[in-house]
Amino acid sequence: MHSDTLESLLRSTHLLARLAAQATGSRTPAAVWRTLSILQTDGPMRVGELAAASRITQPGMTRLLTTMVEDKLVLRVADTDDSRAWLIKPTAKGLSAMDAWRTELTLTLQPWFGDLTDAEWNTLAQATTIIEAHTATDAVVA
Repeated sequence: MHSDTLESLLRSTHLLARLAAQATGSRTPAAVWRTLSILQTDGPMRVGELAAASRITQPGMTRLLTTMVEDKLVLRVADTDDSRAWLIKPTAKGLSAMDAWRTELTLTLQPWFGDLTDAEWNTLAQATTIIEAHTATDAVVA
């Protein structure tokens, strides 16, 4: 069934990301990378929207953002649509850190997949293309 394939895909990708992150030895909380990834993909957001997208409470997101602002990974900018509100925006340092994290994860994973054939790599590339096409922000139905 198709639902079995999707479930397997979810399990596999979650496990892959978790194992790779653990193998790096990084102490940076996953919530930091998730938050930067959301902002990189979806653009600046209000705290409540960001909390909902990250599936954590608004107070939890506020605490996380306090640290991320101190670390200069994100900044608060005035919302031009509502002068009482703030948007959270990734900084150049935050985006650079996100790119470096993805590179580190990729390098960590390479030995685990070193025995794949060219055909298997092509299959993964095709699967990635399909997933990206169906998860693009404008393709996802809320």
